Amino acid sequence: MKVSDQLATSFITPIGGYCYDTMPFRLKNAQATDQRCMKRYLHEQIGRNAEAYVDDIIVKSSKAGNLIQDLLETFNNLRKFKIKLNPEKCTFGVPSNELLGYIVSARGIETNPMKVKAILDMGPPRVLRDT
Repeated sequence: MKVSDQLATSFITPIGGYCYDTMPFRLKNAQATDQRCMKRYLHEQIGRNAEAYVDDIIVKSSKAGNLIQDLLETFNNLRKFKIKLNPEKCTFGVPSNELLGYIVSARGIETNPMKVKAILDMGPPRVLRDT
């Protein structure tokens, strides 16, 4: 966080005044700030071989042979801005995966069948108050 922005996060306690030097996640605009940061860090890649939504990044490759180069470019950009990844949340080399409740694959973005199962299994209304 910029030093000039730290004043906006300052607070006073009985033992003194404090401010945040990193963005706390409970602040109202933290997600919007994260999204702007990801767009800034990956601006050359977004739309071409990467997509970012808040703190989720998808590295996409049109050919399997390009995946390593695309990942290397992404890692270099993240390293330049000192962004660290959580290895437990990383998945590499998958042809399709669930993201934000949708299935993302080479065919495009599809609804997740598990998310719409209740709607598909729902029968027609049987009594007047069900309508």
